[in-house]
Amino acid sequence: MGYRGPMSVDEAAPASTAEQSPARASVRIRAYTSDGFEGRDDTLAVERALEIHVAGAEPLITMRTPGADAELAAGLMHGEGVIRSREDIVYLRVAPGEADVIRLMLKPEARARLDRVERNTLATSACGVCGKPSFSPPRPTGHSPSAAGPGQVAPDLLLGLPDRLRAEQGVFESTGGIHAAGLFDARGRLLAVREDVGRHNALDKLIGRALLDDRLPLSDCIVMLSGRASYELLQKSVMAGVPIVCAVSAPSSYAVALAEQFGVTLVGFLRGDRFNVYTHPERVCGAS
Repeated sequence: MGYRGPMSVDEAAPASTAEQSPARASVRIRAYTSDGFEGRDDTLAVERALEIHVAGAEPLITMRTPGADAELAAGLMHGEGVIRSREDIVYLRVAPGEADVIRLMLKPEARARLDRVERNTLATSACGVCGKPSFSPPRPTGHSPSAAGPGQVAPDLLLGLPDRLRAEQGVFESTGGIHAAGLFDARGRLLAVREDVGRHNALDKLIGRALLDDRLPLSDCIVMLSGRASYELLQKSVMAGVPIVCAVSAPSSYAVALAEQFGVTLVGFLRGDRFNVYTHPERVCGAS
């Protein structure tokens, strides 16, 4: 049985969620202001464990915001170099009656690459490297963006990306506690947005959706990150063939080195009327 399309986010909705959304939960708090304390309702971003059961391997447990779980599993496995295309997947589905369990079967060629998933049984939502017993550099699968891309983009186009991403962050708007990754085309048109409490989860969901749509490599697209540009996010972008990665906050030194090595234009501190181009400025008009 092959993949038949995106899973409904409502399948994983917890019964206690006030808005009947899998990504939000309502709690009662005591809030302090200059007038003293008062009781009020607050909305939180949900974080729950997802079990990814890959046939022939130990289950992987990762913390995430429920929703787009099939995309998350596909994107995570792609970022690890296990899945290279949709054709590697025999089936990918939510387990019947188990909203927090994904079942995945791979074709033999992809199954042979399962040793690349060097994780403990629990991965946090903090970063894609945390929880690994050892560290190794990325192994791109031929989607290097160095010789491809959307051509040159104007500074004004880049400056408009954060607001376009923020406008589509529905969970962030109500919780203030969630990350986002957005996919844009060369004209600055928003193609997809995914949110999650984990930065790497949001990007895994975005790339997983592209993989399941046979959209990889993303050699004509721009990725916009709501936070900082860290090593693991650059690794995932390199694996997906993304030529331009933008972030509203700072990049790490390793992220810059990785972007330089694999031909990615890395833009940081993209906010207001300014940004920094850290690598391969030739893709930004006037930067080189």
